[in-house]
Amino acid sequence: MGDKAHTHTGAAGRATAADHPTSVRNVVLVGHSGSGKTTLVEALALTAGAVNRAGRVEDGGCVSDYDDMEHRQRRSVQLSLVPVEWDGIKINLLDTPGYADFVGELRAGLRAADAALFVVSASDGVDGATRMVWEECAAVGMPRAIVITHLEAARADFEEMTRICAEAFGGDDPDAVLPLYLPLHGPPAPDGHAPVTGLVGLLSRKLFDYASGERVASEPGEAELPQLDEARSLLIEGIISESEDETLMERYLGGEQVDVKTLVEDLERAVARGVFFPVLAAAPAADGARQGLGTVELLELITRGFPTPLERAAPRVTTPEGAGRELRMCDPEESLVAEVVKTSSDPYVGRISMVRVFSGTLRADQTVHVSGHGMTDRGHEDHDVDERIGALSTPFGKQQRPVPHVIAGDLACVAKLTRAETGDTLSAKDDPLLMAPWEMPDPLLPLAIEAHSKPDEDKLSQGLARLVAEDPTMRLEHNQDTHQVVLWCLGEAHADVALERLRSRYGVQVDVVPHRVALRETFGGRAAGRGRHVKQSGGHGQYAICEIEVEPLPGGSGIEFVDKVVGGAVPRQFIPSVEKGVRAQAAKGVAAGHPLIDVRITLLDGKAHSVDSSDAAFQTAGALALREAASEARIHLLEPVAEVGVLVGDDYVGTVMSDLSGRRGKVLGTEQTSGGRTLIRAEVPEIEIGRYAVDLRSLSHGTARFDRRYARHEPMPAQVADRLREEVRVAS
Repeated sequence: MGDKAHTHTGAAGRATAADHPTSVRNVVLVGHSGSGKTTLVEALALTAGAVNRAGRVEDGGCVSDYDDMEHRQRRSVQLSLVPVEWDGIKINLLDTPGYADFVGELRAGLRAADAALFVVSASDGVDGATRMVWEECAAVGMPRAIVITHLEAARADFEEMTRICAEAFGGDDPDAVLPLYLPLHGPPAPDGHAPVTGLVGLLSRKLFDYASGERVASEPGEAELPQLDEARSLLIEGIISESEDETLMERYLGGEQVDVKTLVEDLERAVARGVFFPVLAAAPAADGARQGLGTVELLELITRGFPTPLERAAPRVTTPEGAGRELRMCDPEESLVAEVVKTSSDPYVGRISMVRVFSGTLRADQTVHVSGHGMTDRGHEDHDVDERIGALSTPFGKQQRPVPHVIAGDLACVAKLTRAETGDTLSAKDDPLLMAPWEMPDPLLPLAIEAHSKPDEDKLSQGLARLVAEDPTMRLEHNQDTHQVVLWCLGEAHADVALERLRSRYGVQVDVVPHRVALRETFGGRAAGRGRHVKQSGGHGQYAICEIEVEPLPGGSGIEFVDKVVGGAVPRQFIPSVEKGVRAQAAKGVAAGHPLIDVRITLLDGKAHSVDSSDAAFQTAGALALREAASEARIHLLEPVAEVGVLVGDDYVGTVMSDLSGRRGKVLGTEQTSGGRTLIRAEVPEIEIGRYAVDLRSLSHGTARFDRRYARHEPMPAQVADRLREEVRVAS
């Protein structure tokens, strides 16, 4: 923010533990896939002296995307923590994936951070998903800044991108989104594109040239002054308009010169309060260079403008029973409250938990209480246990550097927490507490899997349990109707990563099979059936005859059994046996193997034998009677219908509604919401929306989201049912 000399104390190879919350900054990097977040993290680490060359630690590995899977996929798929030091401040850089399938990792990063850097590519612009994340941050008042990357692109235009960012992020106040620096261009290349070689500081009125590989400050020339002064005036007005000193604007408009020190202090306060959003530029260092373009300026902004953990409100804390609890949050001397924001597995160390400490101090080998939110609907274990933690460390690439303790406001990794899962709270064992959970998206893409072989089957259960413990955006379902094991994921890339982790981390090979929805059957009209189970083969025989009538009932009625036997034709002790037999047969299905529902089964008559009749015989007779009735009746297939809510930008409403209609959906209505979006409510057969999570993303260019819940079962159209039966016949 200024031109002071800087020292970097984050020498490569040394891990540090912060000594006070004021010396910590937690910053999450947000942006679409390919915007340059990981490259920027590595450039900042290089400038801060945390790595020995761009993006590398001593073992030659990357500092952020160090996982083998990330190398193979050539993109970030998980949250990474990269700590660096600048001017005595520890900066925890949280690098998040930009691809929509890994939004759970993004939400974890937002939870752990106190401020956000939005990374925008000058060649790609601002996408809808990034705008939505901006709105999420605005809703909770998180301080933000914007970093424009890829300035080396042929058509990159910093001024135009600043205008686009002000339009996208400024809302009702575009003057709250303004640059702190302007790019300094070198001589044009043969293609006419002039590379950015430095920056012009608008407040300091200094030039910062990076052409040599290190920042060199100088005075601006006459050619730069007109553009500098015009942009400087706009910036000063923007800063003053957000100043807590209400008299400053009047004095400034009255001709009073405001000194730079006052402007910088007001700027830092406005950024920390989340009401002013500076725009900066950055580029990685060239080969052999020590500093990348704009990295010093970014580190200045983070250390001086972004809030300390003391300035950010912490999530609500309760006892495990739900009683509210007031704490002096971010006090190292308070009772311990920490949260697991990420869980991963290391083949040598075991489970590693990334933890943000909100209160108290976490120490190695300490016994803590682990409280879980019990997301049993997602296959996560509910627990409330004491557990002794292992070593504490600071991650750096593949390395884990030991630290003795972690104070309130800091982040670190904890080894050997075998029960804790992502989202769990760690607290003192004699004072157990629970933090309010953060919002996670529902996984809506089903992935049905089967073990590839018998050895894989033996390991599958444990592998799946570990997988969902690491990722709260993944839901494990053992479907009792279809007898399938289903992993619910956020998208295809999320599913691919899950399969790869099962194979590479847990040694489980699985096959993906078609996902089946839970169909039902019902009678299309009245029908009668007679069940005769008579066997005489010497010795004790079997004898049971029953006659039933079946009639359809309204949806949601289930199975109703009525006894209308007169004259003791079926002895009273065997009537429950008949009911048990027809219900057992109904559960198995009467036509296509799907459970029978919404019928009334009336027992009218029957016969018994004084010696050979038995409970088992009448159960069998009841089942036979139901099957005979089904053979004489029209059997309807019932399919589950979901109530779907789609939140989509107004530009895509027509496209989405047309697509829903093509899926046999019934639009129930629309509702205008904030931010130029519309909520579409519809009912759609579940068989038509198995891949809707993928298809909707394509239709809306990643800007829409939806939720679904089961509504009811209703008859499937005859042509669809016939097609489904034919597919089953061919498959079998």
